[in-house]
Amino acid sequence: MAVEPGMRASDGDRDKVASVLREHYAQGRLTSEEFDERLEQLYASKTYGELATLTSDLPDVDLSRLPEASARAKDVERKTEGGDLTIAWSVWATASGINWMIWFIIGATDGFDFPYPWPLWVMGPWGVVLLVGTVVGALGKGRNR
Repeated sequence: MAVEPGMRASDGDRDKVASVLREHYAQGRLTSEEFDERLEQLYASKTYGELATLTSDLPDVDLSRLPEASARAKDVERKTEGGDLTIAWSVWATASGINWMIWFIIGATDGFDFPYPWPLWVMGPWGVVLLVGTVVGALGKGRNR
């Protein structure tokens, strides 16, 4: 069935055009002001004709070949699923290592008379918070599957 300019557009159609606009913005064809303005117009659009005017001055992009916006969001979510926790644990380990190195240097320069192990106060609470977040996150993912 041919798409007529006066036909009503769906939310999925608007999402596809939003993907096109995001792609053109990422490639530098639109300024941030133009992009924001077109997005406002996009979500106020009701027909295919109104959607077409938003991209009429941009190179053609076959909307049927673009993935659905929800599929893109799932891809991004899948890529960053464990990434945030990995980064958090890496930062914790780095900070802990630095604190222990400082503690060691202080003890070594004081005739190997090591002070109270204060890095435990940095590592302990922060590590517990990360551990709880990791366990709760793993339980939450288990329920969603």
